Amino acid sequence: MENIFSIRLRPCIGRMQDRWGMVQEIRLRANQPLLIKMDGKEWMIHKNGSLCKDKGEAVRVFQQDIQESMSYICQYSLYAYENEMRQGYITIQGGHRIGIAGQVVLEENRVLSICHISSMNVRVAHSVKGCGASVFEYLWDGDRPCHTLILSPPGCGKTTLLRDLIRLFSDGTKRHAGMSVGLVDERSEVAACYMGKAQRDVGMRTDVLDNCPKSIGIEMIVRSMAPRLLAFDELGGAVDLKAVQYAIHSGCSVLTTMHGSGNLKDIGEDMKHLFERFVFLNDWNAKERVRYISDSSGKILYKAV
Repeated sequence: MENIFSIRLRPCIGRMQDRWGMVQEIRLRANQPLLIKMDGKEWMIHKNGSLCKDKGEAVRVFQQDIQESMSYICQYSLYAYENEMRQGYITIQGGHRIGIAGQVVLEENRVLSICHISSMNVRVAHSVKGCGASVFEYLWDGDRPCHTLILSPPGCGKTTLLRDLIRLFSDGTKRHAGMSVGLVDERSEVAACYMGKAQRDVGMRTDVLDNCPKSIGIEMIVRSMAPRLLAFDELGGAVDLKAVQYAIHSGCSVLTTMHGSGNLKDIGEDMKHLFERFVFLNDWNAKERVRYISDSSGKILYKAV
C-alpha cells in the first residue's frame, strides 16, 4: 500500500503496517502535515514515524509529494484515469478509493478534468468477515431477503458491512441457504476486482459487474444473471431509484447503502415505499457498529445497548 506514495513519504507510512487494520484514511495536503485517521481519531505522523499531535514535529507534505504519488497511482498515465478523475476519485487495486481536489476544468458546465491537484484522501478499504452476522437475521421476511438500505455519514463502515452481508447471502448460513447475488460494483470498491476477478471475498454465488454505472448495470445484471439478490453501493438520485424499482419489479431483493443521518424521520417517503429494512450505523469510534435496525413503519427491530 505504501508504494502508491512518494518515495520521501513511504518510510513514515510503512511504519504503520502493524496497525494497518485500524487505518481508515491518509490525507495529503500541499504544505500541510501528513494526517492519518485511525479508529475514528486523527493523528499527525512524526518525522520518526510515530503518531503525534504536534504540528511542528509532524512530517510535512509538499506539492511534489502529491504529484509523484499521483504518478504512481495512475501508473504514469493520468489520461487512462481521466474518467474517474473527473468524478473526484480514483479506485486502485484492493478497493482503496483516493479522493482528489484541485483546480476543476469545466466546459459548458461539465467537468472535464481536475488539474493542479493539491489534496489527496486515501480511504483504506477493509474486509471484516463476520461484521454482518449480528445484522443478518433481521433482514429476512420468511425465506425472502428484505429490501434493505444501510445508512450512515461518510466513513462509518457502510461498504465494509455491505461486503460482508453480500458474502453471507451468497454463501449461506446454517439457517439460510446461499443464493445467487448480483453485485453492480460501480467504483470497484466492494469486490475490488482486478482484471475482472474479485480480490475481496463476496461469496461463491456472487456475480460481479465491475466498473459499470448503477443505472445501466442493474438492468444488465438482472437480465443476464437472474440474481435473487441485487447489491450495490451508494444509492444516488432519481436515476438510481428508477433502476432499483426495475429490479424490485423483476422479483429481486435489493441490498444497498446511502449517506444519511441516524434518523428514520429523515428518510423520504419514496424510500420507505421501496425498502423494508433500514440499518443505521454508528461512528467509527463507537463500541457497536450498528446503532439500530428498523422496518419501514419505524418499528425498532434491533438497538445497540
